[in-house]
Order: sequence, then structure tokens, then C-alpha cells
Amino acid sequence: MNAYIFPGQGAQFVGMGLDLYENHPLAQELFEKANDILGFSITDIMFEGTPEDLKQTKVTQPAIFLHSVILSKVLGDNFKPDMVAGHSLGEFSALVANGTLNFEDGLKLVSQRASAMQKACEIQPSTMAAVLGLEDEVVEKICNETEGIVVAANYNCPGQLVISGEIEAVNTACEKLKEAGARRALLLPVGGAFHSSLMEPAREELAAAIKATNFSEPSCPIYQNVPTTAVTNANEIKANLISQLTAPVKWTQSVQQMVKDGGRSFVEVGPGKVLQGLVRKIDSGAETSSAAL
Repeated sequence: MNAYIFPGQGAQFVGMGLDLYENHPLAQELFEKANDILGFSITDIMFEGTPEDLKQTKVTQPAIFLHSVILSKVLGDNFKPDMVAGHSLGEFSALVANGTLNFEDGLKLVSQRASAMQKACEIQPSTMAAVLGLEDEVVEKICNETEGIVVAANYNCPGQLVISGEIEAVNTACEKLKEAGARRALLLPVGGAFHSSLMEPAREELAAAIKATNFSEPSCPIYQNVPTTAVTNANEIKANLISQLTAPVKWTQSVQQMVKDGGRSFVEVGPGKVLQGLVRKIDSGAETSSAAL
């Protein structure tokens, strides 16, 4: 079975999507439509902006979404997923790819999500850190024992977990994790504590937008970050999407479930190859590739 997977924040690069824009009329039409919906020229930033411009959450999230979704549309009949999943933001790309959301609504939600997250980051300084080389249980235990807000946020693959929370609490946890034997515990260049309770203001704002948006029955199951199992019910998909901002991204568990349910070939749709690397670490028998035209 073919599993199509969609990357999240961090996969962006200057020049992303330019080849699609220049070589495919459908891509050009969708990119121009995106500029109109967003009210600014995101294509200028994607194609020739600076890495700093592209790193702003309000730009990064729509840019990655557009690259992934437009690539899946240009693939046309060659895009035949039996199952889909996305890492954090990538879940929105996956939901357009399997027909749950239309292009316009997906882009509007991603833009609202990015701006809500940006605002939540400004309310309280916060951060995230990658922890390498420790068992998940050890990381969870140390987070629980650390004063302040710090939680396990992204279960990326065995031995790679990202923690999220208040700056002081994350720094303290990183020290404790190194003492416990972590190979590395390093702060990430992100705007705030995604997938933690500090995103509650953003979750409330996004919840209202998601509830007001039409979700259709999908063409194939999505393995969502929160439940990690196959979901096809539109109302369940909405509820999981709302929970996602303050809940951990269980990528390891989602991929394991997809493999269990027959997923063999994992095709990454969008910028970069981060997810392919994670999938191979989660299941060494899985085949991985990038979506190619």
C-alpha cells in the first residue's frame, strides 16, 4: 500500500516551488490564487526571499503547505494514496491531498493557524529542544520532574524526541537529560513552544475556524498526530486537528500503525527529505522516496 507523507515546519528552503511554478500551468494558477487569498506575494518570498523572511511562522507554514499540496495536484493521476499522514502542519496538506479539505479552505486554515501560533509565541517567550539518544520514557519522566512547563512534543523516531515549554524549564530539562545520558539536548531555532499547553490561545482561535470550515469524507484514511490510527470520519478529523496544537505529534506511533495496516511504500510530498529519514529509523524495512513528476 502507498502511504503519502507531508512535512511540517523546518523543511523550507529559498527557491522552493519555483520549478513547479515555471513548468506547470496548474501550479502557476494555484500559486497566484494563494497570493490573492493570503493578501501578499508568498511566491516572491518562496522563490527569492531570504532564509530569514522564509523562517517567519506566518510565511513558513503556508509556504510548506503550498509546496506539498500543489505538487500533489500536479502529480494528477500519478497521485494515488492508500493512506496519508502529515507531521504537525503537514496534517493540513494531507487533508487537502485526500479530499477532506479543498485547496482554498486548507490554505486559509493554515494561514490562521500560523498567525494564531505567532501570537501565542509573543504572549510568553518559550522554546523547543531536540533530545537525541534517550528512551522516550526517560525524557517524559525528566520533563514531569522539572519545574515549570516542559513536555514531550514530537515523537519523531526512536531515540529522537523534541521537548517544548517555557525557556527556563526547557533549559533545566536539557541539563538533566544530558546528565541522564542524552547524546545531545539542543535548543531549536523556533518561535515558541509548539505542541504544549502554551499554545492554548492559538488552539482556541483555530478551533473556531476549523468548526466553521466544511470537511468532506476523505478518499483514504489519514493517520493523525493525536490518535495515530486511521481516521475517516470528518467530525473526528476536525476534533483531532483542534487537539493537535497543544498535544504531542506522535509520528513514531503513526508510522508504526501505518506499517501494521499494510503501508509499505512511503512517498514524501513537499520540500526536503526529513520524513523519509525518520520513517527508515522507525521501520528499516519501509521503502521511502520523494514524490517525483
